[in-house]
Amino acid sequence: MEDKIKCLLIKPYELPELIEIDNTLEAKQKIVGGYIEIIYLQNDNDVLLICNEEGKINGLKLNRDIGYDIIAGPFLVVGNDYENGGFKSLTEEQIIKYKIRFDENSIIQTENKINAILLNRKNKDYER
Repeated sequence: MEDKIKCLLIKPYELPELIEIDNTLEAKQKIVGGYIEIIYLQNDNDVLLICNEEGKINGLKLNRDIGYDIIAGPFLVVGNDYENGGFKSLTEEQIIKYKIRFDENSIIQTENKINAILLNRKNKDYER
């Protein structure tokens, strides 16, 4: 297991930032601001997302749409060390791929999805 890992930090309304962190539970909890939750992306088992398990409950700012959910609060994109049951550094290819995946367009798309959900709720409340 690597002592330090290179990963991407994704904050709400910000572009991905390449950082190196200690490969410890405490370091990850500090970055996401609480207990961690591991999320798998559809069609990619080589990376994991680490977010705050209680992000939505605690009212953290919505961050990015990942297709089947919207993550609240900051999160990390890390390599999946499934052979050892842990985390590892992202490869250069993964860094490029996920900088693109969570670029300005993903911020806009997430904002559009949030607005559509809110509008739909307003319309349903109006119909009552």
